[in-house]
Amino acid sequence: MIVQISYLPEESYVKDLNKSFSINLTISGIIQQQMEKLSNICSFHKIKLDTFNKTIPARNYLAFPENQLDELLNVFIEAGLQDISNKIKKAAENYKNYDQLPVKCGVVEFTEPVVMGILNVTPDSFSDGNKYLNKNTAVEYAVEMIENGADIIDIGGESTRPGSDPVSQEEEFNRVIPVVEEIIRKKPDALISIDTTKSKIAEEACKRGVKIINDISGLTFDPEIADVAVKYSASLIIMHIKGTPQTMQVNPLYNDLIFEIYEFLYNQVEAAKKAGVKNIFIDPGIGFGKKIEHNFEILKRLPDFKCLGYPILIGLSRKSFLGKTLDLDIKDRDTVTVAAETIALRNGAKIIRTHNVLNAVKTKKLLKLIYTE
Repeated sequence: MIVQISYLPEESYVKDLNKSFSINLTISGIIQQQMEKLSNICSFHKIKLDTFNKTIPARNYLAFPENQLDELLNVFIEAGLQDISNKIKKAAENYKNYDQLPVKCGVVEFTEPVVMGILNVTPDSFSDGNKYLNKNTAVEYAVEMIENGADIIDIGGESTRPGSDPVSQEEEFNRVIPVVEEIIRKKPDALISIDTTKSKIAEEACKRGVKIINDISGLTFDPEIADVAVKYSASLIIMHIKGTPQTMQVNPLYNDLIFEIYEFLYNQVEAAKKAGVKNIFIDPGIGFGKKIEHNFEILKRLPDFKCLGYPILIGLSRKSFLGKTLDLDIKDRDTVTVAAETIALRNGAKIIRTHNVLNAVKTKKLLKLIYTE
């Protein structure tokens, strides 16, 4: 069983339960057996939690004040449900401790939000396709992003925009590996991420000093990526995707969007941990098998993913759901990207993957000035 906890910090949808947790459980029969005891502690509801005020009928939610967590756990323990009690407790602890969670990349540890600059060495990426396909141009741009404050450079050699076709391993190698080598030659301390779904490409990049593997498939296209991360002590980004880049935007449907993404990330993190991966980041996958309303719901409910206990990465930069909502061409989406990234940072994102590094760095500085006590 997977436990998902939502935190309702200001205005609960459950009457008189401000500053409450709500637990998403799928064991209604056992819950009902304990209702007499549970009714003294919490409310049993189907809560409106999504952006567009649709009641989610597929799950049962227990809503309870923070200060009654221990009492709730004892009810499950008394019923012989120690495993459930432990999972609820762990999820709540992950949430409470999330803000102090550092972002670790090898020997580097960040205690503030991290800016990841995007470098697409491709002819067909949605925002900057063909702009950095030349090695020298790509390297110059990477150096520029680093000097502008990028903490990480994320290099990809295969477009994953909706409808894009896969490229061969040889082609992807020829695009990204020379760029990786030259960046590291010019900036030996550069922290580089390889954006790939192929374990062979990930390995060749890690051999040359790459410290992070960004797998948009969350280990579903090539599970051996986890073994590469273990072999080279690389950090691993596990992202949610529904379908493939070719099919993901063909009417993606969910019964319970946030729970299904949460469940996917939970299971894939467990698979990575079982393989021996030590350092993991999670990404709910904005735009990867999501409708416009799905993306906004993810952004609003980003705090739910804190309960998994891993730093959250978010990629909002110039994405089509922003452009379609506000009727903006790609070249005009940087301002609205800043707004969306600001919301993401306030809702728990620890890594912002972005095209405009300068804007993200300025946003981070302003938020620190405003919210640091």
